[in-house]
Amino acid sequence: MDDLTNAWLADLERRHLADLTLSEVARALRALSSCYVERRAKLVEGEALATRGKRAAFALYYGPLHYFVTREIVRSLSPPPVTAILDLGSGTGAAGLAWAATTGTSKIRGMDRNSWAVEEANAAYRLLRLDGRAVRRDLTRIQGAAMRAGEGTGVLSAYTVNELDETARDRLLTDLLTARAAGASVLVIEPISRRTAPWWAAWVAAFAERGGRADEWRFATALPPTQQKLGDAAGLDTRELTARSLAAWPEKRV
Repeated sequence: MDDLTNAWLADLERRHLADLTLSEVARALRALSSCYVERRAKLVEGEALATRGKRAAFALYYGPLHYFVTREIVRSLSPPPVTAILDLGSGTGAAGLAWAATTGTSKIRGMDRNSWAVEEANAAYRLLRLDGRAVRRDLTRIQGAAMRAGEGTGVLSAYTVNELDETARDRLLTDLLTARAAGASVLVIEPISRRTAPWWAAWVAAFAERGGRADEWRFATALPPTQQKLGDAAGLDTRELTARSLAAWPEKRV
């Protein structure tokens, strides 16, 4: 790993293990994983990040996982160069950081409905000395979230669409495709599980109509020691990183 990634991971450990043990975080991670897999309706109610332990588990485990998955996807897809990244549903900022770090982009804007996640994203931007700012915004309540994104912007929605209701999801799809038509590069990343995403086929078709692509990914990437220990202790399968993605790059202009 590069020095900046190591610095980010070390900062996460310093802050989130200051008053919690690794075993306590692993127990919280088991509960958090159950919330994501078995009780997704609770995500909308905010249960996923309702306790200090769950927040630490998300920051220390799922954040880095999202970082490494996004990094591998961006490396594999080789998107066009961008001068700025707009991270919709940015969470702790991990996926946006991965796109930025992989392509050398320094300007990033994030938005998320959870105030703690926004603080985490801004802490990461400061640590890595990016021109970055995350703000609290609820994608279920706003229209045109990506409408201002145009040529030279990378618009990212990672692990977010599946948490939206149908109305907000349809609205976001329109926004993303509008941004792409305006010259933005659009990337959507979600877990592979089809059980929790019956909307995926319609999105694949919509992206395909505009020259986009859909992929499923499996990366045999070793996790750093802390994330490996947490995953093993929580009974999670850490043998490979998996995700699926939708990508639509701007049309080449003559």
